[in-house]
Amino acid sequence: MQAIQFDRYGGPEVLRVVDLPLPEPGPGQVRVRLHAAGVAQVDAKLRAGVLQQHFALSLPKVPGRDGVGTVDAVGEGVTRLAVGDAVCVMAAPTQAGTCAQHVVLDAQRVVPRPARLSIHQAAALLQPGLSAWTAVATAGVSPGMRVLVHAGSGAVGSLVVQHARHLGADVTATCRHDNREHTLAQGAQRVLAYDREDLSAVKAMDLVFDFVGGDTHARSYALLRPGGQIVYLVAAPFVDQGAAHGVRVTRAMVTDAPEAMAAVAQAAAQGVYTPLVARVLPLAEAAKAHALLDAGQVTRGRVVLDID
Repeated sequence: MQAIQFDRYGGPEVLRVVDLPLPEPGPGQVRVRLHAAGVAQVDAKLRAGVLQQHFALSLPKVPGRDGVGTVDAVGEGVTRLAVGDAVCVMAAPTQAGTCAQHVVLDAQRVVPRPARLSIHQAAALLQPGLSAWTAVATAGVSPGMRVLVHAGSGAVGSLVVQHARHLGADVTATCRHDNREHTLAQGAQRVLAYDREDLSAVKAMDLVFDFVGGDTHARSYALLRPGGQIVYLVAAPFVDQGAAHGVRVTRAMVTDAPEAMAAVAQAAAQGVYTPLVARVLPLAEAAKAHALLDAGQVTRGRVVLDID
């Protein structure tokens, strides 16, 4: 099979196209013929070697966590899935990833593909969907809650906007000016372009979702009412000033447990989640996709690699 692989840490140039033996599923595993794969920021960080303290990779490594495809082989003991099933998959960071024509995974890392999503949308579902689902659940979003979503046009932020609106929240989002209309289309009732507008216009929010960190986090305290909450994912470093401002600061602890993956797939099937696809490139241009991420040029949804 054809795959993308890197045998050393470094820039996008370490990614190369290789031919690898077709993997065979073991007990409790399935093999999936992949049609497309999402490219996440964490993929670029793993390739660059900046997450070595968290994930011990065995090199050479096939990158990629998200993917969509068709089950084409089933290992012993697997009864929930069958050859021919259309599925979304989520590879573990330390395992062979989805930037390949085939991937072998534990069956619990595979969920039915939501039929309403296109191939490319389905390829961009699980990794950002798990982050969004966990963030919203951690925050306890409820009807009428005044919510601000930073980076509302991103792969995760756009799904949080969709989910919060589905739950009846009053949603404001921040994004670049050229992503304004796309963010409104996701369900945000108000959008502030951080490259043109002053965030001080936002006041007395019940909840801020921070997917940026750094200075954006520091400026978020003034946007909250007393007793409000910031829910964040790991991003740029920041100083927790919650006690000084009388607000809660809570990290959303993202998990890829089977029940969480199933919940994300169900949310997409029910129309709650529709992933944003920024750009589609062929598998052979994986290095270009990583270069776009490294340059900060992916600000609307996710880049997807077309494998077919």
